[in-house]
Amino acid sequence: MLAIINAELVMKDHYIPEAYILLKDGKIEKYGQMKKIGDISGYEVLDAEGAYVGPGLVDIHTHAGSTHWFYNEPVPAAKFMLEHGSTTVCPTLYFDMPKDKLMEQMDVVREGFASLEHSNFGGFYMEAPYMNPKFGANRENNPWKGPINKDDYMPLVDKAGCDARVWVTAPERDGIEDFVKYAKSVNPNVRFSVGHSEATPMQIEKLMPYGLCIGTHHTNATGTLEIYPECRGICVDEAVNYNREIYAEIISDTIGIHVNPYNQRLIRKIKGDDRIILISDACVFDGPVPEGDLYDGAIDILFDFAGEIAGSKLTLNQAARNFMKHTGASLVDAFKFASYNPSRAIGLNDRGEIREGLKGDLILVDHKMNIKRVIVDGRIAV
Repeated sequence: MLAIINAELVMKDHYIPEAYILLKDGKIEKYGQMKKIGDISGYEVLDAEGAYVGPGLVDIHTHAGSTHWFYNEPVPAAKFMLEHGSTTVCPTLYFDMPKDKLMEQMDVVREGFASLEHSNFGGFYMEAPYMNPKFGANRENNPWKGPINKDDYMPLVDKAGCDARVWVTAPERDGIEDFVKYAKSVNPNVRFSVGHSEATPMQIEKLMPYGLCIGTHHTNATGTLEIYPECRGICVDEAVNYNREIYAEIISDTIGIHVNPYNQRLIRKIKGDDRIILISDACVFDGPVPEGDLYDGAIDILFDFAGEIAGSKLTLNQAARNFMKHTGASLVDAFKFASYNPSRAIGLNDRGEIREGLKGDLILVDHKMNIKRVIVDGRIAV
């Protein structure tokens, strides 16, 4: 049992100042103002010393932690992300691997997380197999360019099972609906996303009844705008913005390369605060930074060897800090975008906010989301 005292609790839409929170059996037992704390004898006591205490961060889209790919070195990758406040991560497997390799990677990830004292495994985010071959880092090595074949995807979907939280799709690909139906039959709770795609809004909306509810790294690798005479065309971005049910993932780097700061503010205005998800999309590419001053100060983005943007080296608390800077969002908002919204988007309804009975995953931070302590299942992990 753990009692956190002298805290500023970050709730879903407000703060509780000068507060406490009690954790028991891995869950949130009780919380309130310090003057009403009652008897806490028998509890381990952690003095927050005025720090903000909010729900652990939920990074649903991350390939790596620091210099470690999840599929290769899951233990140090997971520990690194945990140290930066991500009490739930969804390791992301990518389309540049063939079926057998992707299945091997699943085993490596599962075994790695199972060995951790404080596991932060939230399931897989499958940025594979069926993207549009025109888009994405390392797309030259995409083995899934051919026709969608059930004999190819069945073993992969079966292997992922209910650990597959999200399958990213390019809805314009022939045969994608059959893939989606099969994935749904294996895991009825799975979500689908549109990403690395040039689908029309109508093609995207056709998959929404199956559970397409996320726009993967919104405004990145999301189609082309067909320009008519004196008229702007439409693409994936417009469909994500228009459809209320679809969450928009945002990679918010330091200077706004992935998503321009003005566009971040626009997306927030269009989607509203309950449909934005912050992600890290962390990777380990080490290609050269292109010449020119465009990327001056871009300390948290990566490039492949073709000189194209290839994910980030963000952690989710850094992404939240950047989003606050770019949009004027509050700390309450940042926790919503980095914890509550992503957990709800993928069906992890047992976490993501401070509420009695929910999972005891918490972080202690300052006003800029610098991590002071990390709590997993009601125990101090960092």
